[in-house]
Amino acid sequence: MLMWAGLPAQGGWSRVLEAAGLDPSRVTVLEGDSAAARAAGFIPEGGSIEVRSVTDTFLPSLQIVWEKPVTVPRFLVPERATVFTREKWTGAPLAAGFREGGKVVFWTAAPIGEKGYERYPYLAQALVELGLEPQAATRGLWAFFDSSYRLRADPEYLADRWRAAGISALHVAAWHYWEPDGQRDEYLRKLVAACHRRAIHVYAWIEFPHVSEAFWEAHPQWRERTATGQDAHLDWRKLMNLADPDCSAAVEAGLRNLLGRFDWDGVNLAELYFESLEGYLNPARFTPFNERVRQEFKSLAGVDPADFYNPASRAYHVRDAGPMRRFLEYRARLAHRLQVEWLGKVRRMAEEKGGLDLVLTHVDDRFDTAMRDNLGADAAALLPEAARFGAAFLVEDPATIWNLGPERYAELARRYAPITPPGVRLGADINIVERYQDVYPTRQQTGGELFQLLHWAAKSFPQVAVYFENSILAPDWGLVGAAAAAARVRSAANGGIEVESPSPVAVAWQGCAEVDGQPWPVWSHGKLLVPAGRRRVTPCSRPLPPVLEDFNGDIVRLEQIDGMWRLEYESRARAIAVLAGGGRQVRFFPPGRHQVWLR
Repeated sequence: MLMWAGLPAQGGWSRVLEAAGLDPSRVTVLEGDSAAARAAGFIPEGGSIEVRSVTDTFLPSLQIVWEKPVTVPRFLVPERATVFTREKWTGAPLAAGFREGGKVVFWTAAPIGEKGYERYPYLAQALVELGLEPQAATRGLWAFFDSSYRLRADPEYLADRWRAAGISALHVAAWHYWEPDGQRDEYLRKLVAACHRRAIHVYAWIEFPHVSEAFWEAHPQWRERTATGQDAHLDWRKLMNLADPDCSAAVEAGLRNLLGRFDWDGVNLAELYFESLEGYLNPARFTPFNERVRQEFKSLAGVDPADFYNPASRAYHVRDAGPMRRFLEYRARLAHRLQVEWLGKVRRMAEEKGGLDLVLTHVDDRFDTAMRDNLGADAAALLPEAARFGAAFLVEDPATIWNLGPERYAELARRYAPITPPGVRLGADINIVERYQDVYPTRQQTGGELFQLLHWAAKSFPQVAVYFENSILAPDWGLVGAAAAAARVRSAANGGIEVESPSPVAVAWQGCAEVDGQPWPVWSHGKLLVPAGRRRVTPCSRPLPPVLEDFNGDIVRLEQIDGMWRLEYESRARAIAVLAGGGRQVRFFPPGRHQVWLR
């Protein structure tokens, strides 16, 4: 249990500790002025300050603003305490702590709030700095990667950071590599190899109807058009008309070439629908209005979609909403038709490559029901197709709900449960971005807020992905893996622990271990890989060298027979095993459920 002194306990602290996987029994919390706080050395020195903006040692440059100002006394802190948060203008201490035996004493000048991150985003990092350690960390997080932000970064360094954070699959922005280029291709090959040496899958992330910059320049005749008649260059995406058979054939040939040039593990077909989030009310961003689509709709409905924006036309959308309503329905069906067409094409290419995994990333339209009209996105129609083609389905937060709290992932999962066919692996895609809404205390999710987003998503969905790895701030990397674990860890008799988790996790462990009574040779650098399910980890009586340093499949069974190890595993993509003994030697095992033998 969490020990309290001073002000009454608030739910925020429990949320902070749970999300970061920290043991509450090792923390004593002090808030404000109290006899216990004074006894620990946190003493009011006279006078008060109004706090609205603060700075934190973990990222001094970050703008941290409280939603409402709070007046607190000025405090002296004991010499043994480390101050982590100060009032921006006066430097007055607002959060500090110290170690006392095997525990941490932590004090804040003002309550942290019910959510746990309203005022102090980096509480979990401070507790780790003072000696706490996460109890478990995921080994199955996914992350999106855009090399245009990382061209100067060493792939080996990046891959080390990603795997340490529990990332098991990297979804690489593949449009940068659509056309062969010696220098770029060499960079990607090095990145893929570095990831594979650390048991990280690499997926080709495709953003149709954007293909590539060069494809856009080379084929103006196939460019998508907006309702204003302009080429559909919207934000960074340059959209092509995939409804044109000639365009579609050229894109298919390009994708086959792309998948053949690199050692991919899967393909992510992401956001294949239309623009924009503002829907038809912004004609400058509203697609598709290419000639082929206009003619097809006219043959079906007897009206040219261009007339929706002509005040002299009887189909003018302000005068008569009916024709636009029919077009929105047609548009959603067209998006679905293209999605199914490309699912089939990508599945065939994946089989040609030897069984690449297939993922669909799709904006949510259950929480924000306007997405179907705005984008043509229809998750309920697409999920059965995901099941038919064996694709995982990543649900992306629409920008319109980025300001809502972490609990939204539980609600998202509840809404998708009745429309998700059996066998579809459902995931949540978390957008880590600067938000346009009024949000506090930081514009971008970081610290406690980020950890709660990851934790709620992990508790609600079998798979969690983050967009994108470059937007994770430096202070957060050390706890991302712990936050994205939905594990429960409890102490057991004889120095053991009980681990309950829906997915594999790494737990801190020193020395030889048995898992469910079996010697367990899957560990490295003080981290033991524990399979999904309810497991009991206990010390073992004899030294046991590791056989695997890492493995990114799901271990079903692992047992020693006549000096060999029989590994039964399951994996959507091919499984990657990092062999013990140094040198990052890897073996690839086929996707599916199989048994292999290891020495």
